[in-house]
Amino acid sequence: MTYLRVLTLLMALLTVILSWPVNARSPEGFKPSEPAPQFTIEEYDIETAPGDALTRPAPDLPDVSQYNRDAVEKRLSERPEEQADISVERIADVSALGDFVDEGRAREWVIRQYSHPQAILVNSGKATLEDVYRQVNDARYMERNDDGSYIIRLPLVVRPGATLEIREQTLRLSEERGAFITNDSWLFVIDSTIIGWREEANGPATYQEKASFRPFFVGWGGSETFVLGSEFASLGYNQSKSYGFTIAQYSEYDNARLGRSAPHAWLIESTFRDIYYGFYCYEAEDVAIVNNVYRDNIVYGIDPHDYSSNLLIAGNTVFDTIEKHGIIISREVNDSWIIDNHSYNNGLSGIVLDRQSRNNVVANNLVHDNQGDGIGLYESPDNLLWGNRLINNLRNGIRVRNSTNVGVYHNTAALNGTFGVLGQIKDLSATDRNFEEDYYHQAVSLTVVGGNLASNASGPLSTDNPLYIELFDIDMRFPRSDVGIHFEGVLGKYQTDIFNALLNDHRAIRLMPSANKGADRTFAGD
Repeated sequence: MTYLRVLTLLMALLTVILSWPVNARSPEGFKPSEPAPQFTIEEYDIETAPGDALTRPAPDLPDVSQYNRDAVEKRLSERPEEQADISVERIADVSALGDFVDEGRAREWVIRQYSHPQAILVNSGKATLEDVYRQVNDARYMERNDDGSYIIRLPLVVRPGATLEIREQTLRLSEERGAFITNDSWLFVIDSTIIGWREEANGPATYQEKASFRPFFVGWGGSETFVLGSEFASLGYNQSKSYGFTIAQYSEYDNARLGRSAPHAWLIESTFRDIYYGFYCYEAEDVAIVNNVYRDNIVYGIDPHDYSSNLLIAGNTVFDTIEKHGIIISREVNDSWIIDNHSYNNGLSGIVLDRQSRNNVVANNLVHDNQGDGIGLYESPDNLLWGNRLINNLRNGIRVRNSTNVGVYHNTAALNGTFGVLGQIKDLSATDRNFEEDYYHQAVSLTVVGGNLASNASGPLSTDNPLYIELFDIDMRFPRSDVGIHFEGVLGKYQTDIFNALLNDHRAIRLMPSANKGADRTFAGD
């Protein structure tokens, strides 16, 4: 069974497991980005029900073990053994380079190459790095160093139909000469190092500032990229598709002409460091990011973006991201899994789901000592958080902002700087958000079942003006405050009833404005 079929089946499973035992959705007719409905505390009612009204089985998670060395080697062996054809040519009319020569960007390569820009093209066949070196045969463009490593001084392109294998090699990409790699076909990087190189300093092209060019990698629409047991380092800067390690579909205009499928990639047991975005994708599908290390990256560690789907982010260790989040999916990244990752000591949050990213499972992650939230859901409804451990993050353990139908099951949130779980409504009208592209609902609703919300500085749980909040079987012992647990708002009004139902009667509770009762949700109360 091919990996594409496996992931398609897993997507179907995900659709099933996200069918809630209680059918919650935002009310019909609720307009995107309009002011939140306001309810007074007096308008809320409390209901109780047996616990099985809210309990549900653990989600079925994908089999991560299928992403391994044997599977990558099998994919490589299936590529035809044809003689490689490699050339050095001007970069005009090479689809994989179009983004880097349009709108005046070609000037950068004219300056760096001292001539009309050229590139090394793997045109066809199955090539190794040694094949590239022999056929280029010009030290101005590619050189083998005394230590056996290679340096390239031009962009390197794998063209449609060709295969490039980089195995047990070190490839340096010259910063001064504007080198980078684009994959428009099949690329295998196995047990190798690819590193941005500052020739003048004879060392890595370490990050200096966001506008300064550094070499980068991009895999385009229709491409297949496999990275196994390798290291990518000192890559990327703040320019479109040049962020460091990118998997991206062509633009709508270009793809109308080229007709490429979504790009795919497997990244397995590798290290990504000192990269502007450790990973970025755009309209990608069936990407597996498994058992890697992302450390000391600049803006984000792992950042799937813009209409990507069927992603597996599993078993990664992500830490010391300098500016923002360790792991973030943003702008309609749907039907994906973020599982068994370890995200810590990042500049903002450990894990974030953002801008209408839906139908995702975030499960069994360890997230601690981040400078923002442990897990943040921002304007992203219909997601499941299961069995995560959120410890000692500067802000909340879990923040659910402007997001409805969120399941928070069997998570531990302890020793965080504000709340264990926070449901928040926020008006974003004063921001520069494009409200057509990035619409949102000013509403929050969530179900919190099981787990432990202990010793969080502001309390275990808070929410403002929810469409509903449901609670069952939550351990809220060991409050940090000397006065014990103290709820505010609608939770405060019913605090005694909540604790009586949860602790004494072992029943589920729901708080909901009476005007909404029965409109879109059932609850097996008495």
